[in-house]
Amino acid sequence: MSVARVRLEGMSSTTSKPSAPAKAGDRLADPVFAQRYRAMSARDARFDGQFITGVHSTGIYCRPSCPAVTPKADNVTFYLTAAAAHEAGLRACKRCLPDAVPGSPEWNVRDDLAARAMRLIADGTVEREGVPGLAHRLGYTPRHLGRVLTAELGAGPLALARAHRAQTARLLLAGTDMPVTDVAFAAGFSSVRQFNETMAEIYHVTPGAIRASARRRPGIAHGPMVAGATAGASLTLRLPARAPFDGGRVLAFLAARAIEGMESAVAGAGTDAIAPSYSRALRLPHGPAAIRLTLAGDPDAPAIECEASLADMADLAPLVARVRRLLDLDADAEAIDSALAADPVLAPSVAAAPGMRVPGAVDPEEILFRALIGQQVSVPAARTALARLTEALGEPVAIGGFTRLFPTSEAIAEHGREVLRGPGKRIDAIIGAATALADGSLVIDVGESRAELEARLVALPGIGPWTAGYVALRVLGSPDVLLIGDLALRQGAARLGLPAEPRELAARGAVWSPWRSYAGMHLWESAHEAQREAREQRAAQRATPPARRSPAPTTAA
Repeated sequence: MSVARVRLEGMSSTTSKPSAPAKAGDRLADPVFAQRYRAMSARDARFDGQFITGVHSTGIYCRPSCPAVTPKADNVTFYLTAAAAHEAGLRACKRCLPDAVPGSPEWNVRDDLAARAMRLIADGTVEREGVPGLAHRLGYTPRHLGRVLTAELGAGPLALARAHRAQTARLLLAGTDMPVTDVAFAAGFSSVRQFNETMAEIYHVTPGAIRASARRRPGIAHGPMVAGATAGASLTLRLPARAPFDGGRVLAFLAARAIEGMESAVAGAGTDAIAPSYSRALRLPHGPAAIRLTLAGDPDAPAIECEASLADMADLAPLVARVRRLLDLDADAEAIDSALAADPVLAPSVAAAPGMRVPGAVDPEEILFRALIGQQVSVPAARTALARLTEALGEPVAIGGFTRLFPTSEAIAEHGREVLRGPGKRIDAIIGAATALADGSLVIDVGESRAELEARLVALPGIGPWTAGYVALRVLGSPDVLLIGDLALRQGAARLGLPAEPRELAARGAVWSPWRSYAGMHLWESAHEAQREAREQRAAQRATPPARRSPAPTTAA
């Protein structure tokens, strides 16, 4: 069985609840346990972050690639979350640092209650709104939510949020010079005492020792830290990505759509400009922020360097979560590429661009307006319209060299007609969506399920399946959206010899499930290649002087 196949089957389990002690033979008879145990025994780093190995004989939990001696199967329990390992009384391994890995791809692949809760927990909802607020967003009582998360993930919402705070703190301790006291509050802890107790319980060392150990490790980058935690600050973090990672293309996608005044990009070297840096201003729960994202690391251990300026350091954890989602850093690219490459038509594209990512979002409402304004127009035309809207209605800021935040739904609902241009029905749809967002009758966030979100969107006048699918693709990270109504996507399909008619393309693309979003990115890349080839051909024609024509022959009279 191939590694990719093991991953797809092994990660299909929906529970990490520890089982009762069993003999090694009994445990290895479980196919999910056996697959994970083989991956752990092989020390395969591609599984890091996809599950956690709890070793009860030593009282620690490790990443699958931990270089320590392979434990006996009867001493091992596998968990989907660090919080479940904490609940089992295990502490993090000091040797392999199991929290210093990309996150699990499960929370985007899955669309159930547990996955939606994990997306909101990573965004800091528990710290801002408590468990009742988290449950309300998901449409359940706190008690029911706690039962589901404990059954599915091995820990309740408070324990899951606590584990996320500890991981954020470890990231700051290892990667910045931020004072330890400031780390505590930036990570979301309510007191320094709570912070120290949690770090000691999980990592079995003091925060200062975590920082000292990280600085002795080769390859650990330390970013500068300026100012305090409760006020604004600037810092640089290195965010690990799951390999393979085609970071250049996802940054280029964002750069091509950058809105003047709130986004910018610097092209990389070479004619393709495939590795730009991308910067933008964004709105966070406690104030504005600005980020600059560049590629870092190497092909085996890719990463993104994130330079961030924040108005309030309480927004650091949500910022990191949103950047990870924006660049799809946690996608299981190995499994995705293996599945798509099984199609002979897509195989060359996958080989040319391994680790293709689906761009996400840092502002869910912004994506809806981008989709509505960008319908049936070129990317440059959409940029112009969005820049005009942002300049007129965006909130003024002065952070990171940017002057505007994207307009709020309230501003667009009230003044959008004064700025928007184009067909009346499209403007009506934009104003209608803005009004629904402003009055709360429409909610778009990462805690939604795809089916519920798309149903609410298409119920609004002027919003069809393409817009709803695009929002699900970008906001939720839904992996199985094929936008058959997209003209550029169909052009890319035709270039590869695939059917361009929507129904035929949908039928042909069924074999790409559950990764049709990523297949769509390859089709978009095909269309982009066609446009680039056409530009190069036109440039070559302009550079070649026209051939001199010989006089036409004459016929003697």
